[in-house]
Amino acid sequence: MNLKTTLLGQTYHFRDLKDLMAKANEEKAGDQLAGLAAQNAKERMAAKWILSELTLEQIRENPLLPPEQDEVSRVIEEDLNKKIYAEIRRWTVAELREYLLSSSTGTDDIRRISRGLTSEMIAAVSKVMNNLDLIQAASKIEVITHCNISIGQKGVLAGRAQPNHPADDVNGIRASLFEALSYGIGDAVIGINPVIDTADSVKAIMNMTKDVMDRFRIPTQNCVLAHITTQMRAIRQGGHADLVFQSLAGTEAGNLAFGIDLALLQEADALARSEGTGTGPNVWYFETGQGSELSGDAHHGIDQVTLEARCYGLARRFKPFIVNTVVGFIGPEYLYDGRQVTRAGLEDHFMGKLHQLPMGVDVCYTNHMKVDQNDMDNLAVLLGNAGVNFIIGVPMADDCMLNYQSTSYHDIATLRETLGLRPAPAFEQWLESMGIMSGGKLTAAAGDATLFA
Repeated sequence: MNLKTTLLGQTYHFRDLKDLMAKANEEKAGDQLAGLAAQNAKERMAAKWILSELTLEQIRENPLLPPEQDEVSRVIEEDLNKKIYAEIRRWTVAELREYLLSSSTGTDDIRRISRGLTSEMIAAVSKVMNNLDLIQAASKIEVITHCNISIGQKGVLAGRAQPNHPADDVNGIRASLFEALSYGIGDAVIGINPVIDTADSVKAIMNMTKDVMDRFRIPTQNCVLAHITTQMRAIRQGGHADLVFQSLAGTEAGNLAFGIDLALLQEADALARSEGTGTGPNVWYFETGQGSELSGDAHHGIDQVTLEARCYGLARRFKPFIVNTVVGFIGPEYLYDGRQVTRAGLEDHFMGKLHQLPMGVDVCYTNHMKVDQNDMDNLAVLLGNAGVNFIIGVPMADDCMLNYQSTSYHDIATLRETLGLRPAPAFEQWLESMGIMSGGKLTAAAGDATLFA
């Protein structure tokens, strides 16, 4: 495996594939913090050049984290379709990129070869693609999933209603939810991040949101984003949950820092299918985000883009209803400014879609980052054109509980109207029955939460 090249009279030599993959990354604060990043743009370009000439077989034969040492690696290896892999193993990373971008390559073609790709191969090709490449390739990939309704169809932009409350007051959550629904938001999920991680509190939120859905016959699904063990206790005590949720990391050690492992996810999966209220077959909601493994000192010297791809390799085993990267939530330690957040959002969306995941993005940032709402607007427009399955809606784009900035209910409505996108079909029919939408556009009644009084 060649790890050496001469560029503009200077010779670059990379220690191993792990080193090469890290230095081929676009500039990321997290890689710099971990001491993994390229020293300058020329070294980065040299790494990209070498990486583009490696074959998929060379990537598989040189594991960054061997399966015998890590259960995420084992999942990725076990789930690889060996027959399809054998057909493409001699492709270079550059040839994979060309295949994905070719005008003759369609959704079905990409869906098939994706089964023969490991997460590391998918990460590798993302590193040799520019932003427009990531948008074009992702826009070809349609991933439709079904819980109580279906989302992910071409031309559909769903929205998660995130009516969080700083004290988990169910009346406050309900009021904010009514505002979201009045703007046509909530078809991806009604999903609340709780403050209080107890089964009783989580169950109360689950059952309140389910009551609203039943009362107004809303075709969607609910979820409370507590730790999976708390959700499991709440469900066993009578909580009504259509989806179960968990954050994922790209290494076994990272997941242990989250208090989970593969066995626990499998136990939760069985519970969701036997006692959850979602019709399925897709009953999971996963969240990820570049940098979490570095926070837990669980990165094993692997760059944050590759680790993010490995999250998706774990997620696809469970065939989730939705996945989203909370792209700017962790902070400037991992993504320093608007340029890095934009790049990460496009990378994550592309890599998730190439894993055949129903990918959404929380277009967001924390207040100590060099990012503003215009950056978020730009990223949201780019993702809308890339075919993102859903984005997040919070009141006025300012989450009063998590204390970060995201996209608002009316931002999602504006994106739909501007880009010619629609809500999920079943949800749009309900919006029309409520007088909130007509002919794909919001009516004068939109934004009036008293519709649900």
